[in-house]
Amino acid sequence: MAGRRGYNVESILMRKTNVPPVKDLLLERYAPIADGIAALFYPCAEVVIHDLRQQTVAYVANNLSRLEVGSRSVLDDVLFAARGRMIGPYEKLNWDGRRMRCVSNILFDDDGKPAGMLCINFNIAVFEDVRSTLDLFIKGGSLTDAPAEDLFRDDWQDRINTYLHNWLRERQIGINALTREHKREIVEALHAQGAFRGRSSANYVAAVLTMGRATVYKILKQMKEAG
Repeated sequence: MAGRRGYNVESILMRKTNVPPVKDLLLERYAPIADGIAALFYPCAEVVIHDLRQQTVAYVANNLSRLEVGSRSVLDDVLFAARGRMIGPYEKLNWDGRRMRCVSNILFDDDGKPAGMLCINFNIAVFEDVRSTLDLFIKGGSLTDAPAEDLFRDDWQDRINTYLHNWLRERQIGINALTREHKREIVEALHAQGAFRGRSSANYVAAVLTMGRATVYKILKQMKEAG
């Protein structure tokens, strides 16, 4: 009996010894996920795994925040657990003053207790820079108050584009969704507007509407014969 009891105690101790630390569990299960997310959204996203038991940074993929593994996390696991499994999206400032949009998820151990936190920090400042550049480019320099009407009086290409996109907007149709009947209707309408007086205008309309030039000329001929 004593031997059996001793064997049971030994087996229990072995099982306790074989239980991996929380940090090992977090790294084994979630570090590959962190690497995958960081690789997919490189170079804009970093993924940080925090050890809530030790309140330390356990892992960093694509380090944008200049965090050090093993440094203090300063996270209140009780507060986070009370707020649910996911926190965010929320914003914070990075060390360089640039904005990051973040989401944090609680990670649980085998007993269902909070063990860690996986934080995805996305550098949205990159896109803000792109937007600022695009805004600057689109606005351009100083524009005149009125269009140079004398210069563009015979700009049949601009008039065709304007009419076509007004036609599409009124009918809420994308240009790639136009049927054969739609295209014929547009050609007839453009003819009524005098759009085909310009040199090569028929070729241009055929290219824009992805029609054969012969088809456009055929429609125009039929309209002319019909009077």
